Amino acid sequence: MDCLNLSAQSSALVLIDLQQAVVGRTLQPTSASDVVQRCRRLAELFRQKSAMVVYVRVDLANFRSPIADQALRPPGSPPPPPNASELVPEAGFQSGDVLITKRFWGAFGGTNLENELRQRGIETVVFGGIATNFGVESTARTAAELGFNVVFLEDAMSSMEAEMHRFAVEKIFPRLGRVRKAEQIQLV
Repeated sequence: MDCLNLSAQSSALVLIDLQQAVVGRTLQPTSASDVVQRCRRLAELFRQKSAMVVYVRVDLANFRSPIADQALRPPGSPPPPPNASELVPEAGFQSGDVLITKRFWGAFGGTNLENELRQRGIETVVFGGIATNFGVESTARTAAELGFNVVFLEDAMSSMEAEMHRFAVEKIFPRLGRVRKAEQIQLV
């Protein structure tokens, strides 16, 4: 696929769950450290072009678990450590970036993410982070439903299993937006 030229003025980079408890997991097909480094480089590019950078983290202590066959944390399990929801320093969060704290899979419900994007005239949302088929996909589905153009950075995201990542990237994401590698993104 070709490079994708995006307007710096109307595009935002949204990085999902680059936090202690999530980055510490074993991921496939891309390691957590590689995802974090690619996301950091992209954030630097977006900042250089004065484009919006958003970091999303999940508040694990107050996560709203649905009644489901497989819970995020089984009943009676110990609470997450105090730093579980803190962004990893390697992710490169800076004071001018927007920080969104979510309490469910997606980053729109119960947060001010949509308002932050609309106030800045954002039309295109570029996604990276962890996990491809959980936080990234949930947030991106809502972004598309809200009328934002969506771009997925397939090598700046990963999941717990390579098959989960592959299925989302090949079967779901092309129907919601455009799929590219991080190096194919250019801001103009």
